Amino acid sequence: MKSEVIIGSRESRLAVIQSEMVKAYIEENNPGLTVSLLTMKTTGDIILDRTLDKVGGKGLFVKELDKALTDGRSDLSVHSLKDMPMEVPESLPVVAYSKREDPRDVLVLPEGAASLEESMAGGLPIGCSSLRRVIQLKEMYPGASFKPVRGNVLTRLAKLDGGEYSALVLAAAGLKRLGLEERISRFFEPEEIIPSAGQGILAVQGKKGTDYSFLKGFEDEEAACAAVCERAFVRELNGGCSSPVAAHARIIEGELVLLGLYYNEETDGWKKGRTSMAVTDKRRLLEQADELGSSFARELCLEYRKGVQK
Repeated sequence: MKSEVIIGSRESRLAVIQSEMVKAYIEENNPGLTVSLLTMKTTGDIILDRTLDKVGGKGLFVKELDKALTDGRSDLSVHSLKDMPMEVPESLPVVAYSKREDPRDVLVLPEGAASLEESMAGGLPIGCSSLRRVIQLKEMYPGASFKPVRGNVLTRLAKLDGGEYSALVLAAAGLKRLGLEERISRFFEPEEIIPSAGQGILAVQGKKGTDYSFLKGFEDEEAACAAVCERAFVRELNGGCSSPVAAHARIIEGELVLLGLYYNEETDGWKKGRTSMAVTDKRRLLEQADELGSSFARELCLEYRKGVQK
């Protein structure tokens, strides 16, 4: 086994905190192993004046980290799973998924604002980083306007408090990991706003053929199951950064329950749905999760098209 492990990480405060969580686990469970972080700014962190679909998608958040892994400058990378492209190089597989933090989206108001209605009275838009959130929020707040917001969580909060937005919709996981849970004004349940696939889960990415036994026990079985199911759903629909496709899976009373959102770019229409599968064989859980995600994506797509044709 190696005597030193180098973890590649984006340099934002949240990314570093998340990487330090993995670092702490490795150190605690492998006495004598030296662990350090290699931080870097990715292309996605640099280009902030355009939405991701205009500049290359989620791959912009991992390109530099992938290169460091490939070149041997790092031994593994830590990502927010929701920021990873659906297609991962075979040479750089995900070697572990963390226990899931709160997967929900949340509403954040400017400091001092008592309600969304009060904050929206000035006509300012709600800041949203994805079409996935916008199309679901329009159902809840039909009178609201929306505007893209880029940058890390702290940058977005500064823009909100600086008077650029009436509110933000962010991931609960990031705010909680940053110790900013008090900024949350409202939680949106997954049935209200289906989260981005993988939201709240950390993905540890490694290099094929490398010994990662020092991570033994880190992976959370339920989170891995959810990750595989959600990403299979999105992948089946060719959903990328510009697509509002969404999926959320969880195990409830012995069943794997999946919520999904299908979006049709040609009609600008969409459909939500729910399906479930009994968990009967844990040895095949990941395989079954992948099958459920893929089959439900096809089913929801077909249901939407049949509805349009009526």
